[in-house]
Amino acid sequence: MSADNPLTHFDAQGQAHMVDVGDKAHTARVARAAGSISMLPATFALVRDGNAKKGDVLAVARIAGIQASKRTAELIPLCHPIALTKVSVEFALDESLHSVHCEVTARTTGQTGVEMEALTAASVALLTIYDMCKAVDRGMRIGDIRLLEKAGGKSGHWSAD
Repeated sequence: MSADNPLTHFDAQGQAHMVDVGDKAHTARVARAAGSISMLPATFALVRDGNAKKGDVLAVARIAGIQASKRTAELIPLCHPIALTKVSVEFALDESLHSVHCEVTARTTGQTGVEMEALTAASVALLTIYDMCKAVDRGMRIGDIRLLEKAGGKSGHWSAD
């Protein structure tokens, strides 16, 4: 990366390439990402009460998020496959907004960060909620998917706030 080209996934000729992380130090790295899905009150009640026809929506979405984090390099073309040491997917129910908030924490010890793994996990967990509930509510809205925090590596700590 240079001052002329701050985008690390492009070489000096503007061609896409996978960044060489071979010389980077192995450090503990963590990233937190989040997003939300809003839905009709009746759909929210199905999720909250565990009464959806397809089963426990949040349990399935949690597993889907974890699986997705492990497959990030297959989905995002220039991501490195990395050995994750921990991924947690947590949900918070917002009764007043009829929404489910998802927060993911991904960890590794390695040469590159886990931001994309956390973001992918949050996205797929929310998409799984949509998939499991779409028969009763096709108008659900997924949004505000974002990185909350990352730590480790050369660039150090970053927080959204």
